[in-house]
Amino acid sequence: MRTDTVADRSRTGSAATDSGSDAPGSDAPASDTPVPVSLSAQAREAVLRRIVDRRYAQGARLVEREIAEELSMSRVPVREALRALVTEGLLELLPHSGVRVRRLGRTDVEHLYEVWEPLAVQASRLAARAAAAGDSEGVAALAAALRQAESAAAADEGTREVAAHTAFHEGVVAMSGNPLLARTMDQLSWQLRLLFGLREEPAHMRAQHAEMYRHISGGDAEAAAASTLLHVRDSRTVALRSLFGTG
Repeated sequence: MRTDTVADRSRTGSAATDSGSDAPGSDAPASDTPVPVSLSAQAREAVLRRIVDRRYAQGARLVEREIAEELSMSRVPVREALRALVTEGLLELLPHSGVRVRRLGRTDVEHLYEVWEPLAVQASRLAARAAAAGDSEGVAALAAALRQAESAAAADEGTREVAAHTAFHEGVVAMSGNPLLARTMDQLSWQLRLLFGLREEPAHMRAQHAEMYRHISGGDAEAAAASTLLHVRDSRTVALRSLFGTG
């Protein structure tokens, strides 16, 4: 959920270049010039990936110096990245010094689903409307994510399957065309990825994604919303049972 993924397509075209910036003789960079990623952003991304794939386990203490050495960076960008992740709720400060990976408690999971449910439902509704209006690119992206999930499941590659399922949900949000919804989902993205990686991934969830896809690609907004509601609530039950033994 890369943290900018769900917002990419909804931001497309929104950052128009300033008037005259592409005129002959202008010193302004072309509109498609890549924007350099800061070292702190690179460090944040690297730490996030290690949390999600569980190289940094829940409850593990993270040492700034060790991470800087691992990433071949100075300590300053790593320090900034860790501070950002504390703010985002994936790390927590230790009483005296340092940080550790936050453990997801039952209340954390319930709160996450309480926020994700209405956003996911509305995203599917809007995605179906976009499909009805001719967004074939978005529909194709969803289909590709489903194929990836099936391929990963057949190869028993759990991490790749989780990534494909996450890509499917991100694709639905991208299709919504609502930049505010996309930015809000950005804030949940990595927590959802972490949760998806910790819980079981039963086969019937792939079937639920296929059902969501059928309604979205068919442009049936209310059926898409209803199938998504069922999926998110079932996902909540699976997560609570997997992590805490009760649904």
